[in-house]
Amino acid sequence: MAQLPLGIRFITSFSRDQWYRAFIFSLTFFLYASFHLSRKPISIVKGELHKHCAASHEVQLSSYKEYAAQIQPVKKLSNVSQCGWEPFDKNNYKQLLGALDYSFLCAYAVGMYLSGIIGERLPIRYYLTVGMLASGLFTAMFGLGYFYNIHNLWFYIIAQIANGLVQTTGWPSVVTCIGNWFGKGRRGLIMGIWNSHTSVGNILGSLIAAYWVSTCWGLSFVMPGVIIAVMGIVCFLFLIEHPKDVSCSCTPSSDPEMQHLLIDSENCSVSLDSSTGEGRHGTSAISFLGALRIPGVIEFSLCLLFAKLVSYTFLFWLPLYITNVEHLDAKRAGDLSTLFDVGGIFGGILAGLISDRLEKRASTCGMMLLLAAPTLYMFSAVSKMGLEATVVMLLISGALVNGPYALITTAVSADLGTHKSLKGNARALSTVTAIIDGTGSVGAALGPLLAGLISPSGWNNVFYMLMVADACALLFLLRLIQKELRCNTDHTLFKEH
Repeated sequence: MAQLPLGIRFITSFSRDQWYRAFIFSLTFFLYASFHLSRKPISIVKGELHKHCAASHEVQLSSYKEYAAQIQPVKKLSNVSQCGWEPFDKNNYKQLLGALDYSFLCAYAVGMYLSGIIGERLPIRYYLTVGMLASGLFTAMFGLGYFYNIHNLWFYIIAQIANGLVQTTGWPSVVTCIGNWFGKGRRGLIMGIWNSHTSVGNILGSLIAAYWVSTCWGLSFVMPGVIIAVMGIVCFLFLIEHPKDVSCSCTPSSDPEMQHLLIDSENCSVSLDSSTGEGRHGTSAISFLGALRIPGVIEFSLCLLFAKLVSYTFLFWLPLYITNVEHLDAKRAGDLSTLFDVGGIFGGILAGLISDRLEKRASTCGMMLLLAAPTLYMFSAVSKMGLEATVVMLLISGALVNGPYALITTAVSADLGTHKSLKGNARALSTVTAIIDGTGSVGAALGPLLAGLISPSGWNNVFYMLMVADACALLFLLRLIQKELRCNTDHTLFKEH
């Protein structure tokens, strides 16, 4: 009998359940990466919507006719003014661009609280598919302003608000789905790897948007819109919400030593339940106030508010900052900004690995937040010394800023959504995830807005604001960190006796 080929032996070495888990892991990864891919273009295109230019009074009067003759054909052919795209070609362009960010993020924050509650009551596959198709439409709508020569600020603001609302369907849905398929064993590491979809989506979105930004910035929005809509169709055809839907017993066996990850509010007992509880079909969805009473939800939500403020300020303003400091064009600045997200990939994985090893989610977040504040100060100083120094600081800052953010929105949210106080009610996961990420999104809305208001007084002041936000994020975790350390001491004393 002939020996099976190596590839076939590799395929058959995994069980049916393991292949299903790997498939859902990969599918949800690419589904949510497409959400971030569609959010990134606005930060890349900012440098094209407003260009640094010489004001008319700076042009010598004797050459004015020649100057006017040069810019008129450009305006007619490419639908832009000498200073960018109207209405963003004015001196208050930072406030106008900040208004676009705030419109999206404020709508996202408000919508997120509703999204988790709605998502618990609807099939995830249908809910997510509709959200992705609508997001594709509104992302492309922003880009159509270029092709139809639209210069009304409200058109772009409405497109951002609508897109922010429909994008809230994504996060509660994918976290609930991945939480259904993976238990708590090594959840920090697994979700740290899985959460790199955020950075992968940002990188791909930056590269796609940067490809067209200098020639036809409308395509920088239309193409990502098409991609997320196509992924919505893929979601409808292939997403499996729960292992039981395919008669799969996919709750992985967990190492007991790895399960001491979530501390109860009253004592040092831990949650050992699986996220695939019995109550999926038989229990009612949890109320908003009921979710808030879960130990740790409020603290981690407020921590994420400030952590996400820092992360999203970088997401929306970093390319423009690089353009101003390094004097690069919009395309090169967009390409360089992807290094922040590369660092974020390693930061998310490292945070998950450390939190699993130490069995301390809050302490891991606190440690990275403590290091992030001085790193941001170094970034503001070093980035003015040259391109090489900027590259190094982008990688380090990305890891420390995105590490806590990634851990809280994934492993911590899944832990809290399957807390033992819920008695197996897995339907609570969507609401808990939405509360945590919705609160974080309030910070995500404030960060870019504050950056737009503060940056005219100097970029250093923006970095001071970000450092204060990191300190506030750490402050809200102190009680949980203290509890983790105390329980660790009690556990050590118990073993000695």
